[in-house]
Amino acid sequence: MPAFRFLHTSDLHLGKRFGTFEEEIRADLQQARLGIVATLARTAADHGAGHVLIAGDSFDTETPSQRLIRQTLATMGETSALHWWIIPGNHDSLGAELIWTVMQAHAPDNVHLLTDPAPTQIAPGVTLLPAPCPRRFPGTDLTAWMDGCETPQEHLRIGLAHGGVIDFGSDEPGGDIISPRRAETARLDYLALGDWHGIFTFDERTRYSGTPERDRFKHAGRGGCLLVDLPGPGAPPLVTEVETGKYNWQERTLRLTPGDDAAEALIRLLPHDRTDWRHTLLKITAEGWCHLPERLRLSRAAAEIAPEFCHFDLNDGPLQTEYSADDLDDIAQGGALRMAAETLRNDAENTDLARRDRDVSAAALNRLYGLVQEAAE
Repeated sequence: MPAFRFLHTSDLHLGKRFGTFEEEIRADLQQARLGIVATLARTAADHGAGHVLIAGDSFDTETPSQRLIRQTLATMGETSALHWWIIPGNHDSLGAELIWTVMQAHAPDNVHLLTDPAPTQIAPGVTLLPAPCPRRFPGTDLTAWMDGCETPQEHLRIGLAHGGVIDFGSDEPGGDIISPRRAETARLDYLALGDWHGIFTFDERTRYSGTPERDRFKHAGRGGCLLVDLPGPGAPPLVTEVETGKYNWQERTLRLTPGDDAAEALIRLLPHDRTDWRHTLLKITAEGWCHLPERLRLSRAAAEIAPEFCHFDLNDGPLQTEYSADDLDDIAQGGALRMAAETLRNDAENTDLARRDRDVSAAALNRLYGLVQEAAE
């Protein structure tokens, strides 16, 4: 039989709200996520893949709008020759009756909803073994049935499941662990998994595709999917990572020592392609030590470049400040303002105080210095 080629994707999380971001940024991220189905269709066409396997969590919640569901199905149906094979994940489990009732009523012929753990022939000589999530916390390894499932000897066997093969440290209860030997014990040519939002290879035949559009700093870079070629039963799969995401999530550390040009150090840390800043979410944590004037220059440099990014966050909480008499003179050489500055400096450097209290005093002194400098300009 000829090689079988398909896209492996998961965790589209359509309808994700991105509630921790400002409204303008939320709108950008939501729009990119809505466009990911069309992007996957183009990616499949560009690489000659006739099938897209979605390993769960197509939707972010159990109650997406009918508008979102119907428009998703309409986009999938635009290319009738491209077949979509979809299982419920933990976010859109079969317990989310609205989703699957609407999907079943309006799915075009090329969209296949796999709601039963039963072998399904998806192409000549290719059998798919799906493990749909019946509820958010199933409490069992949903892939166990695959071991005893018989398929024609000459068929490729592909598993499709949602969950952890190892403990990814989920903060949700009931994390169900899929057997790490499932591909071996179920004689699978490939096990396509969802749940982990970054691309992850557990072994040669067991992989997570990650989300096609990143949604958090935990997984750096742009989202992607996996292009999978299965040469034949028992042959090793050929897997290629394909970038699909629009937005680039980056988290970096800025380490400073007294005497560093903090603003220049920040600029050196930025992505080189300035034209892509508008599609970049960048979180920078500043740590180490710097003088008070340098800290102000760092803050101003960050404020100057921030609007060019989709999202820019400078966390300077861990950055410690060295204060000199000249710094206090720049605030005031006498009077009540000078006394206040000295009190804040003493509290910021007083190791008998709790770290939180020292940090509050340091932040207040930094802010006072900045206000005085702005007034003087």
